Formats: sequence, C-alpha cells, structure tokens
Amino acid sequence: MDKLAKALGERIRAQRKACRISQDALALACNIDRSYVGRIERGEVNITVEKLYRIAEELECDPSCLLPRVSDWQLG
Repeated sequence: MDKLAKALGERIRAQRKACRISQDALALACNIDRSYVGRIERGEVNITVEKLYRIAEELECDPSCLLPRVSDWQLG
C-alpha cells in the first residue's frame, strides 16, 4: 500500500468525520461510489486531482488541508 495514498486517505477520513458526514453522503455529493470512498480512505487507490477538489468542496475545506505533510508519508 502506498504510504502517500494512505496518509491522504487518513486526512480525508478525519475531515469527513469532523464534518459529521457519512461515507454514503460524501460519495453521493461527489458522484462517486461509496465503496470507492472507503478505498480512498484506506489508501488503496490514488485519486485524481479533480476528485480531491470535489471531496474538499464537499468537506468545506481547501484541498491543501487534505494533503499530508511530507513527514507523514515519506520513507525513512
């Protein structure tokens, strides 16, 4: 599993939960499958910039807020 994708997914999940939005609601608002939202949050997929922006818009944050710091994912 890619460390960057996992770190991004963790940040998306944290922001989604802070906004009290379910995976289902986020998926519906972003026009993506709910199972895909789960895969994003687990870091199983690399999302496009377009999806990152859609997710950030629905979570009412700047896309940069969802991006992990280098220290969160960089190898040793």
